[in-house]
Amino acid sequence: MLQRIAEALGPLGLILRGGFHPCPEDAVPALRDGRAAGTLVLVGNAGPAMWRAFHAAPEAADGKAHPLDRWIARGLGTLAQALGAEARFPFEGPPYLPFQRWAARAEGLSASPLGILIHPRFGLWHAYRGALAFRAVLPLPAPPEAPCPCDDCAERPCLQGCPVGAFTADGYAVPACLDHLDRAEGEDCRRQGCLARRACPVGRAYLYESQQAAFHMAAFVGSRRGGSG
Repeated sequence: MLQRIAEALGPLGLILRGGFHPCPEDAVPALRDGRAAGTLVLVGNAGPAMWRAFHAAPEAADGKAHPLDRWIARGLGTLAQALGAEARFPFEGPPYLPFQRWAARAEGLSASPLGILIHPRFGLWHAYRGALAFRAVLPLPAPPEAPCPCDDCAERPCLQGCPVGAFTADGYAVPACLDHLDRAEGEDCRRQGCLARRACPVGRAYLYESQQAAFHMAAFVGSRRGGSG
């Protein structure tokens, strides 16, 4: 089944992101028939492959709100139906589903100093786009055992990369970040993506393309200000 899922995700530029057998503490919603899901398989992206597939889709050019979310919902919804599963999405809510907690279960990832989950191979250039909930308890490989790349990173260039020092021991200063993005000095972050994120040395081969980075930055700003994103 996992191989079948992986092959079906390929044309969408998406990849399997692990899975787990839920327990009540995981807060995985019940299936439509009221039964508990036996397996949750996470789906996401790394690098620019997903962006290239999305950019060629009708949602990317129809001028309506939330084009990427709608494209993901269409693609994973169709796949879920073909597999006898149900799709779950991080953008549905509130309340929003705990995808970061699920990622820790599925892939054993931990947060970087920026608060973004860091992958030992993909670095910060990845995301979780949805999940497939199955009634059956499917056989799953154990999560890979790999140390967090940040553990051996003494210099922490990510924390030094933000022009306005928005990432501190007290958390992420969103107002400072948004104010910077509003000014001329924030053009590099707006067009190429967050400078702090780009300072991380891990996963450089998976850097988002400029157009993709600008799209996600605009969506971030829109979400923080109540726009469509």
